Amino acid sequence: MPNCKSFNPVINKNSKILILGSMPGIKSLEEQQYYAHPQNRFWKLMGRFCDCCNLQDLNYEERLQTLLNNNFALWDVINFCNREGSLDTNIQNEVPNKILILLKKYKNIKTIILNGNKAYSAFKKYFPELLKEYKCYKMPSTSPANARYSLEKLDNEWSNFKN
Repeated sequence: MPNCKSFNPVINKNSKILILGSMPGIKSLEEQQYYAHPQNRFWKLMGRFCDCCNLQDLNYEERLQTLLNNNFALWDVINFCNREGSLDTNIQNEVPNKILILLKKYKNIKTIILNGNKAYSAFKKYFPELLKEYKCYKMPSTSPANARYSLEKLDNEWSNFKN
């Protein structure tokens, strides 16, 4: 079973909202880019929250900079795991990222968005105290595997963190 390793966090001192996925999928791991699968709606959705164009039209570094310019940070709950394919349901032997250390360093983070069920369940398992300390939102996954959610429905659900 292949080993999967998360990326470094995308964050700066101005970040206020931390978006946590579970573990990058195969396409993302191959490209070494967050949400690299062309059918993943993450970048389209974030373009709406950043009041900008479709972020998919920008190169990867410009996408990340746009997130940072809009006070978002990006990382994964899981640092390392074994997984066949890209589905979260196939994750085994997971090891969490050092989220507590990250949050101690970046004190402006007040909100945590968990992108999908696996991100939420792993976060709840490893960091239950953070669910009380931060505004945490479990959001439907932007993954193409979550086909029952259109981009409009995702936008509607994800907009709840702004209220």
